[in-house]
Amino acid sequence: MAVDAKAVKELRERTGAGMLDCKKALEEANNDITKAAELLREKGLSAAANKAGRIATEGVVESYIHAGGRIGVLVEINCETDFVGKTDSFKDFARDIAMQIAAANPRYVRREEVPQEDVEKEKEILKAQALNEGKPEKIIEKMVEGRIGKYYEEYCLLEQSFVKDPDKTISQLLNEKISTIGENISIRRFARFELGEGLEKKVDNFVEEVMAQVNQ
Repeated sequence: MAVDAKAVKELRERTGAGMLDCKKALEEANNDITKAAELLREKGLSAAANKAGRIATEGVVESYIHAGGRIGVLVEINCETDFVGKTDSFKDFARDIAMQIAAANPRYVRREEVPQEDVEKEKEILKAQALNEGKPEKIIEKMVEGRIGKYYEEYCLLEQSFVKDPDKTISQLLNEKISTIGENISIRRFARFELGEGLEKKVDNFVEEVMAQVNQ
């Protein structure tokens, strides 16, 4: 299969890998850029993969307060050097992540943080749903695995679609920033506070509200 030159360019920008490695990965992935990026990471050829093991202890604790003080977020994002932590590019990235957390309300940074008992409980619910839908038992297991992936996409920050560009995930955004900045970057932890959380109140679409504020 012929490899699209634009795809090679985009893959290089996303991963920081060499042109030849990007071309080979795209050939193997049938021009699927996301899959090709994963292949490069598996082979340790992307800049993000090469930097992932380096210690990141500098960075920022960024905040985001939604208009009217109804939602507040604190997020710690680490990098390797104090110099990078003070750059506008890094700070802009941290603000985007804080805004993402405010809008999309993740529960965890990555899927490895999800308690196993929560995963098993969710699988039981999904299996019951599939049975109620009359699905054959022989395909239910595959259906559950597919649907649990949606669970991770909803609740794990790195797997969520970026609210400012839904065509990419936060993980892809992070890898792009690692390649651009040239240091390992880690989204370590966050806390999200919502006014009246847990109390009975009107449900609003905070994604739309946050994006409306950003676009003003």
